[in-house]
Amino acid sequence: MTKPLPDHGDRHTVVVVVAIQAAISLGYFAAMAHVVLHLKIDLGLAAGLIGLVLALRNLVQHTLSLPVGALVDVLGPVRIGVLACLLRAAGFALLGTVSSVPWLVVAAVLLGTGGALFHPAAQSLLAGLAERRRARGYAAYTVTLQIAAVLGPALGLALLNVGYWLVGLTAAALWIGAAFLFALLRHGPPVRAVTGVVSGVRTVLRDRVFLGFAVVSTPAMLVTDQASVVVPLSGVDAGAVTVFVCVLAMVSAMVQPWCAVPGRADRPGVLRAGLLFAAAGHLLLAVGAGGGLTGLVLVAALHGLADGLLQPAVFQTIARLAPPTRFGAYLGVQTFLSGLFAFVGGIAVGWSFDRGPGGATAALVVLALTACAAAACARPHPVQARPNRNDPRDRCFVRPTGPRVGSRPGGRS
Repeated sequence: MTKPLPDHGDRHTVVVVVAIQAAISLGYFAAMAHVVLHLKIDLGLAAGLIGLVLALRNLVQHTLSLPVGALVDVLGPVRIGVLACLLRAAGFALLGTVSSVPWLVVAAVLLGTGGALFHPAAQSLLAGLAERRRARGYAAYTVTLQIAAVLGPALGLALLNVGYWLVGLTAAALWIGAAFLFALLRHGPPVRAVTGVVSGVRTVLRDRVFLGFAVVSTPAMLVTDQASVVVPLSGVDAGAVTVFVCVLAMVSAMVQPWCAVPGRADRPGVLRAGLLFAAAGHLLLAVGAGGGLTGLVLVAALHGLADGLLQPAVFQTIARLAPPTRFGAYLGVQTFLSGLFAFVGGIAVGWSFDRGPGGATAALVVLALTACAAAACARPHPVQARPNRNDPRDRCFVRPTGPRVGSRPGGRS
């Protein structure tokens, strides 16, 4: 059983991971906030083809998350994190400099592979911290992402005056910088001894409590990610898209201090509220509220609330349910299910927008109904629940009372 790390070690890990998040998120949002307009206007791709390219990145990223999550448990997050940053740097460099569909597919595959490696690596570092530090560290991690989500689109908009090629190369440079930051964690948390990738996945698939949560949280990725796709596809210009993304990010960041309280974000009500906010945002777009700036800001605020609640809800619940040496495998399975759902949904949304205004409205309504259905399933069910008598707030998706095999004294850390 691994002993808890000293608190100063926890602080060092949080500082470096947050710095990594700042670099990669600034590059990611600078490029991705304007990629739809680049593919549509600069390269002349149809909405369905744009949806396919973007969905392919999600498919690769989240399909690979199944084995990669368990692989992080075996090889350690630092080496995986360095490789992830280098692959994504190559993907962004291609995205900004190629124009043919085959090369765009290669860029999408590189971006997806890098994402599959990066997220379990970075989040495994945070999941291994003591509970209080983990909650606050993840809040800082998420706030940094949202600050970068505000600054990144503005940076990308400024670089667009030169050309999207500069946006892509700038993003690549920031990801290379993040690879060097990962190297600072060489003396960080040790690699935990686990038996292997296959056994890690098998452990997750035998965990019915976790699988119930994973299925309910599967639509969260689709309904939040599609917000940044459907708004530019609706005919909004680059300036309005920037305003939308910035407002969404600021609202999401404002939610994080509330979510930083240990034991709060993993309540079922938080997941349910996030899904309902996303549903409301898509419904407003369906009735045309995004046509004016005021309506677009309101939609952005709703999606910001959804994003701010759903990210910590999923992370903290996985961190609580996963055994200490298997966080990567648990995260990988949940991400795999979410990614497949987002891939199919992303293609369907792009195809629907190609059918005209009627198809676009239908797609937005279906996204809203999907979020509502998931929220309804997230409510506590006495038959399925495993209540923790030590904490009456946890009525759904929690373990039976008593110590867990392999858990550390004082709770999951």
